[in-house]
Amino acid sequence: MNLIRRFLSGYTDNFLMALMLWPLASVALTLPILAWVYHRDGRLRFGTVVSTYLAMLYVLGLGCFTLYPLPSGTSGLGITYGVPWQLDPLAFVGDFRREGVSTLPQIAFNVVLFMPLGFIAGRLLRWGFWRSVIVGLLASLCIEAAQGTGLFGIYPYAYRTADVDDLIYNTTGAAVGWLCAAALARALPPGALAEEGEVTHAPGFVRRCVAFWLDTLLVTLLSLVVGGAIALALAMLGVSEGVRAHVMDAVLYAAFVWVELVAPWRHGGSTPGGAFVRMSCETQERTGGRRAAFYVLRVVVLGGAYFFFPLAWPILALFYLVVRAMPYDLV
Repeated sequence: MNLIRRFLSGYTDNFLMALMLWPLASVALTLPILAWVYHRDGRLRFGTVVSTYLAMLYVLGLGCFTLYPLPSGTSGLGITYGVPWQLDPLAFVGDFRREGVSTLPQIAFNVVLFMPLGFIAGRLLRWGFWRSVIVGLLASLCIEAAQGTGLFGIYPYAYRTADVDDLIYNTTGAAVGWLCAAALARALPPGALAEEGEVTHAPGFVRRCVAFWLDTLLVTLLSLVVGGAIALALAMLGVSEGVRAHVMDAVLYAAFVWVELVAPWRHGGSTPGGAFVRMSCETQERTGGRRAAFYVLRVVVLGGAYFFFPLAWPILALFYLVVRAMPYDLV
């Protein structure tokens, strides 16, 4: 036990770094997966949200465990000298002869380190065995290449050992993790997929947030492409920079109105992001002036919070928590 404790103690700082990075990176890494799960299953369970966050913690921890600590200073490992690659797949035999059982924790750690990757691929993403194993192989290969090339050339020399044995252990770990997911699936099935095309008119808060995030990505892309093309044309005509900036803003607002009003009006309440996660913003049937008022208020509330009053988002979240609806749902 003391041997294992000493081995793991060397990774404490790396794991703490992953914990510090997690809140900052979790939104960017988690939302795309949640969007895909919504698209695939038509629903999102609380356990899936928690599992996705833990998966992101694992991904960050994997990077910290394998790439940190980085070289520092003006001399030393990675700066003025490096570590040679280890390309002998049977090197562990010699290590075991020299060091005995003290080599086993390192081997076991490399296997266990990639087991969650295989488990995530099999359970959360529902990939097949070979696809999961190949992803584990490629992930390990990327890490070993980063170690052996000084983080792809950022440092002059390799600061950690690129080891072919680690590649074998990591890939084995991904395979074992997938088998664990398959065994769990027999005892506790992950659930049948939702019927194709099923759309909910009673979306929860998380699903609404994911849909809106996807919509804002589309709005940003449209404004950059269309607005950029118009601004370039205006610049060639000699139009002033101030006018071009106003045109870019107008394109951004127009893109927002199209995504959040025109598109759902024409497609039963589903924005592009909402269609991807199988939801409609129309929580009840509305016709005529009432439907128009609903959409106008929705654009005012979302657009005002997005463009002008970012502090309104906590207020909207609190409103939903109490009322279980957004303000425009009450129209």
